[in-house]
Amino acid sequence: MFVSPHNRIPTLFQEQQRKGQQHGILSVYCTAGFPRLGDTTYILETLQECGVDMVEIGMPFSDPVADGPTIQESSTQALQNGMTTAVLFDQLRHVRATVRLPLVLMGYVNPVLQFGIEKFCAECADVGIDGVILPDLPRETYLREWKPLFDKYQLHFIMLITPQTPEARVRSIDAASSGFVYAVSSSGTTGGALAMDDARSAYFQRLQHYRTENILSNPVVIGFGIHDKASFDAACEYANGAIIGSAFIKAISGASSTEDLKARIHGYLGTIRS
Repeated sequence: MFVSPHNRIPTLFQEQQRKGQQHGILSVYCTAGFPRLGDTTYILETLQECGVDMVEIGMPFSDPVADGPTIQESSTQALQNGMTTAVLFDQLRHVRATVRLPLVLMGYVNPVLQFGIEKFCAECADVGIDGVILPDLPRETYLREWKPLFDKYQLHFIMLITPQTPEARVRSIDAASSGFVYAVSSSGTTGGALAMDDARSAYFQRLQHYRTENILSNPVVIGFGIHDKASFDAACEYANGAIIGSAFIKAISGASSTEDLKARIHGYLGTIRS
C-alpha cells in the first residue's frame, strides 16, 4: 500500500519564508540519462552537495517543443543512451535514501499517456517525486481528467505563465496549480540568455505585483534564460527563486568520468552562489 511522505515543496517555501526573501530558491534542471545513462542519481546527489534547493528532472522526449537546442540535444542523447520513463523510475527507486531535495519531473504529455496516467502518478509517489510539470497539458484537461489522480497520489502540478498571459488567465492558472507557479521569462524556448530590457523588467515587476497583491497565491519561480549569478540574482529580486536549465546542461555536457562530472557541477554552481 502506498503511504505518501510529507511533500517537500511546501516545506521548502515555508523555510524560505522563515529565512527571509534574501534566500532565493535555486532550482536546477537536469536531463535524465544525460550525459550518460547512469548519471541521473549521481547528479542529484551532487546537486544536493552543492546547496541546490530543488531539482527538475527532465524526462527526455523526441519532440520537446518548449525546449531550445541545448536541452533538445541532451534529450536526444539521453534517448540514444537508453533512457525511458520506466528506466527513470527504476533509477529513482532508492533515491530517497540519499537525496532530501524536492524533486520535480518535467516532460511532455505523450510519454505519460503511453506509460499510463495512473501508473505514472503511482510510480512518482512510490519513488518520492514531489511535483510534475507538463507544459503541453492544457489547464482544462488537467482539471477534468488528471487532477483527481494527482490529488490521490499527493503530487503537485506546476503550471506555466508567460509575459503574454493576461491577469485573468494568471488567476485561473494559479488556482489550478500547486507547489509553485513557473514564470517563463520570455516567449521563446529555453536556452536564451536573460537580458533585463524594458519589456522583461516590466514583466518581472508585474510578477512582483501579482505576489504582493495576492493575485498569485502560490510561490513564483522564474525560468528560461537564467544562466549566471547576475541573472539568478535579478530574477530572485522579483520571485521566490529561479531555475537554471540549459546553462547547467552545457556545463556538464561531455563529462568524461564521474570525477569530471562532479568537478563540472561544483565548478559551475560555485559561480552562482559565490
